[in-house]
Amino acid sequence: MKLLMMYTDSFSYHPRSKTLEEFETITDGETIENAILAFIQAEEHDQEDIKKVEKKLVKNLKWAAKKNDTMRVILHSFAHLSESKASPDFTKELFDLVDARMKNADYESFQTPFGYFLDIKLDAPGKSLARVFKSF
Repeated sequence: MKLLMMYTDSFSYHPRSKTLEEFETITDGETIENAILAFIQAEEHDQEDIKKVEKKLVKNLKWAAKKNDTMRVILHSFAHLSESKASPDFTKELFDLVDARMKNADYESFQTPFGYFLDIKLDAPGKSLARVFKSF
């Protein structure tokens, strides 16, 4: 798992083009304020134990959210942090599990459209712990 977390004052996206036809079609964008934006790449070895990866990912997201005084997280698939890639189906399942777990812990959790290239706008302050990279 590769994880790049950024605190954002504001994050906006709009779907540009669909790259994985088997996933839900989404045409509308969204703007989310005061959130941890998580660029996530599940790797091939992560497929060996989804529960272990889910637990570590949730732990890191909660830590970053606490450090940046927010209860909002955005899960964004970003398959450019490593040469190793998990299957799209595994990654989407992981996102859904993490999304549900964050919501069960009273966080607002969002997912960007899976299987799309997105137009994005990002406003991220340059403060301590606003940008953190993890590999596990």
